Amino acid sequence: MGPSTPPRWPYPAHLAHRGGGTLAPENTILALRTGWEHGYRAAEVDAVLTADAVPVLLHDETLERTTDGHGSIARLRRADLEQLDAGRWCGARFAGARVPTLVEALEYCRAQGIWLNVEIKPASGWDAQTGSVVARSIAGFQAQFPADAWAVPAPLLSSFSRSALEAARAAAPELPRAMLFEAVPADWLAIARGLGVVAIHCDHRALDPGRAAQIVASGYGLLCYTVNDPARAALLRGWGVDAICTDRIDRIVPG
Repeated sequence: MGPSTPPRWPYPAHLAHRGGGTLAPENTILALRTGWEHGYRAAEVDAVLTADAVPVLLHDETLERTTDGHGSIARLRRADLEQLDAGRWCGARFAGARVPTLVEALEYCRAQGIWLNVEIKPASGWDAQTGSVVARSIAGFQAQFPADAWAVPAPLLSSFSRSALEAARAAAPELPRAMLFEAVPADWLAIARGLGVVAIHCDHRALDPGRAAQIVASGYGLLCYTVNDPARAALLRGWGVDAICTDRIDRIVPG
């Protein structure tokens, strides 16, 4: 690697899963704050679209698990979500937490110096639209500020959906992207090249040293999710893994 060659992974090595891991209601500003309070300056969040095409932070296509609402996110408008409680399920002390918009999360992270990996999580049939809107929302937010006003790199977009990543590339080609897999398939390199991604993200349980070495040698960043054991995290680092995403921000100290 020459002196002018950019690093494969120019991002933090530890990411708080869904903002604050298991310590706060996922995909909320409270979660991001909790991660920050535990020393994490990077987080992974999930972005979906409401019926009126507003990107918000939510992992599931439906509302029941993490809010007091019901039904599909694709059927509700942003104004409907403002009435929901997204914190009480995680503990009475979190009651009143709201489902934030992606822009609200970006505003908080910019103020706190938190780098984001934004996973595009399209509802069924919304892959391309979700990828496009999420990418345009991030690009539009960044365009409001001069480049030197950012303390962290541009957010990294990732997704299991190739259609979403293709749409994100078309909408904002300047934003970096990563391909998400559970187990990295044999044709991963062709997929990565076809999508123009900069990194591969995968389930650590399905990764082996040989595949990790292939990815690293090919010049791609490598992130593993969801790593909750410090010894496992150290082993993965020994394989060349660049970053881990963890729920146990109380057990794994960010480097």
